[in-house]
Amino acid sequence: MMLSWMFALLALAAVGLLLRSVRGQSAAIRSLEELEGQTQPVDLAAFRNLMDPSEREFLRARVSAADFRRLERQRLRAARVYVRRAAHNAAVLVGLGEAARASADPAVAGAAQELVNSALRLRLYTLVAEFQILVRMALPATRLRGAGILEDYQVLIERVTRLSRLQRPAYTARVAAAL
Repeated sequence: MMLSWMFALLALAAVGLLLRSVRGQSAAIRSLEELEGQTQPVDLAAFRNLMDPSEREFLRARVSAADFRRLERQRLRAARVYVRRAAHNAAVLVGLGEAARASADPAVAGAAQELVNSALRLRLYTLVAEFQILVRMALPATRLRGAGILEDYQVLIERVTRLSRLQRPAYTARVAAAL
């Protein structure tokens, strides 16, 4: 019986840690004006290149095995940086979306809810992707599937741009550029 309680407590603690990880720990952003300087840029074209299996195969065919392993580790480290940046930005945007959900304007509140949902989903996917990258660094023969993060990050940008157009149209270009 005691063992069952210990497993239940461990499971509850794991769920709590997962929820905390997904939600993120970033500065409380309450408005679009506060967003500037809180996000980290993600070069989607470079990230897409790093995640592309055909690029990996191209390198494998062109360089020696030792050079390929060295280059692949560098590519994986760079991909991990982009995943972490996407996770950070998603955490920041969760705070922005939560603040905007309180708006009296139903269009703003709806856009904010969509932003929060997308940001939380992306945070969860980035946890999985970072784990996959770490496994790939240890076991190079495994496949890396991160394309979902790219699409979800693009959706996140579209959602925050929509919220920006509804709240502060003059900030829309600045918000999109910050991500």
